[in-house]
Amino acid sequence: MKVRSLLYMVFLVLVPSMGHAQTEIDERALIEVKDGISIRQDSLFLLNLRFRMQNRLGVTSVGGDDLRIATTDFRVRRLRLRLDGYVLSRRLQYYIQLNFSRADLEVDAGNVPQPVRDAMVYYHFNRHFYFGVGQSKLPGNRQRVISSGNQQFPDRSIANGAFTLDRDFGLFAYWTLPLPTRQQWQLKGAVSSGDGRGAAPGNSGLAYTGRVEWLPFGAFLDKGDYSEGDLAFEPKPRLSFGASYSRNDRAIRTGGQLGRELYAPRSMNTFIADAILKYNGWALSGEYFDRRCYDPITMNEEGAVRFVPTGTGVNAQLSRCFPTFYEISTRYSRVDPAANTMDLSALTEEVLLGTSKYLNGHRIKLQTYLGYRWFLGNMALDAGGNAWTALFQVEFGI
Repeated sequence: MKVRSLLYMVFLVLVPSMGHAQTEIDERALIEVKDGISIRQDSLFLLNLRFRMQNRLGVTSVGGDDLRIATTDFRVRRLRLRLDGYVLSRRLQYYIQLNFSRADLEVDAGNVPQPVRDAMVYYHFNRHFYFGVGQSKLPGNRQRVISSGNQQFPDRSIANGAFTLDRDFGLFAYWTLPLPTRQQWQLKGAVSSGDGRGAAPGNSGLAYTGRVEWLPFGAFLDKGDYSEGDLAFEPKPRLSFGASYSRNDRAIRTGGQLGRELYAPRSMNTFIADAILKYNGWALSGEYFDRRCYDPITMNEEGAVRFVPTGTGVNAQLSRCFPTFYEISTRYSRVDPAANTMDLSALTEEVLLGTSKYLNGHRIKLQTYLGYRWFLGNMALDAGGNAWTALFQVEFGI
């Protein structure tokens, strides 16, 4: 009887969430919860607990004209636990996210395992302005800031992988400026360590990041400017333009907040511009990256080389979501190295064609894609290095 009562209580907690798939936001705590498991004590305390996992099966071919399997990607890509809430007052909020899969721990980059993704305390002065202190995503390119749980492809683009900003520890500020004409301006900024997640105390160099966003037609439904695909079927066109700039002074890792440690510190400047448009199930997004470093190559006494990836990147995605919540999507991405790193990396391009079936928005979905990657502008199937990739992923969470 006790077991039956317990199962009934869990059912009551979980079932209401199935009717509403809340957009996951990584730039603030989620306290207006529509899903998850919540513990609340009057207006003094809230703890909302959620989890999500991504299980995948992927293969990459030997070559463009050789479809034998060269590598497989069979694993738990992400397994995360998220805790949001407030203490003493709704103005004082917290957001914690932990990860447990190998890929999330950064051990593949030769670093100390990092189970903590986000650990933030926020103070909201009003509904338009708040600041935070702790570890979280820098206000960089839109696809990186969009939660991995709200992506329409299982992985972010190769351009994002080469030039993105990432999580860092520091001070963050967010300010939304609503205007009488319904349009919005959003200003975001951060001063951070520049060394990424869980970094040890380092040199005196810091990272300075700023971002501005303009929503000329007003806010998206369900915070859709930070969720890929138009699952809300916007009844009117919604558009957002964004631009970010980051200066990482005396960075110690190849990607600033990501990558292996450099053999000597280097300063880098990253400019990003992006946009997203949604209307009636259609979604179009694009990003442009430009990273520069005066002297990107470092070398140790044995002659081994580690370098800052410099150059430009682009990513564009187009999708159509149907009323059955079946979606088709396509992506084109390009990474073009700068002259000072051209000898160490090659011009890379990739095209993906994907499909998704949303069972409960982005919280429970099935995703698959077929992609082709080529180098040095040569798409020929028999060109060296070119290859096909196919991947299927299940996302499940509350």
